[in-house]
Parts: sequence; structure tokens; C-alpha cells
Amino acid sequence: MDTPLVLLDVDGVLNPLQRSPGYQRYRASPNGVVYRLLLNPAHGPLLTRLAADTGAEIVWASYWTDAANDWIGPRVGLPQLRYVPIPRHDPEFSLGAWKARHVASWVGERPFVWLEDEPDVPEVLAEDSGLGPYLIVPVDPLHGLTETHIAQARTWLEQLTGDHG
Repeated sequence: MDTPLVLLDVDGVLNPLQRSPGYQRYRASPNGVVYRLLLNPAHGPLLTRLAADTGAEIVWASYWTDAANDWIGPRVGLPQLRYVPIPRHDPEFSLGAWKARHVASWVGERPFVWLEDEPDVPEVLAEDSGLGPYLIVPVDPLHGLTETHIAQARTWLEQLTGDHG
């Protein structure tokens, strides 16, 4: 079986809309545009432990693409990661639908779990018959990633690989 992927979104997942305990404020300026970020340094260790324990590979699945390695990863404790090459958004599609189309094309039949906040991603992926097994873990963009989301991903990955610790 191909190595399963943990697809990781940034905005709404690692960078929620509302500040909660454990989050720190940052500013980032990829391509000269300034963004306000709320990031939690505990997320990197949670995600890297998930990947190590389940044999999965973490991949950025975000409009941040390779900029996530410069602006997000170091602030949450993630190493350099591969990323899905998502082109500039086509306004004919919703943000989630556009991203899901490119993720599906890039992933192909590899199994994946996707930590994502866009509500239309599951519907778009359900229409793609060329995908292997996957799980979308919906994240509330107001609060972002939690240990409950990581536990859902872990359970699914362990069932996929037959490894229960």
C-alpha cells in the first residue's frame, strides 16, 4: 500500500479565525501581502507524532502551497513538507471546490486523511471516482485544529494500516 498522506490546510485549520489559549499572533508577508496569523506551537508536535506513529506523510494542502514551509511550519514546529501545487483560485469555483479538484488530481489513488475547513470539499471529492480511500476531518474555522481532530485522523489511519499501537 502507498504511504498514506495527512493533508494539512492552513487557514481555518492551523490559523483559526478566533484566538484561543495556546495560540500566538504572527504576521506573514508572502509575496508582499501581509497576513495576520494565529498559530499554536503545539500543533507541530501533535502532527509529527501522528505521522510517525501511523507511517503517514504530512503534506500541505493549502493555498499557501510552498510558502507554508517558510511562514507556517517553523512557527508550529513542522519540518519542510511537500505541498499540493494549487494554482491561483479561479473565481468560477468556490475556494473549497477549486482546491479539492487540484488535491484529488495530485493525490490520485493514495490513501489520505485531510484536515480541512471548507464545507464543500467532501462533496467535490465524492464525485471523483479515481480516488483511493480517504477521510475528510472537518475543522471548524473559528476554533481550528484540536486534539479531537488528530484522534479522528489517528483512528482512521490505524484502521487503514491495521496498526493499533
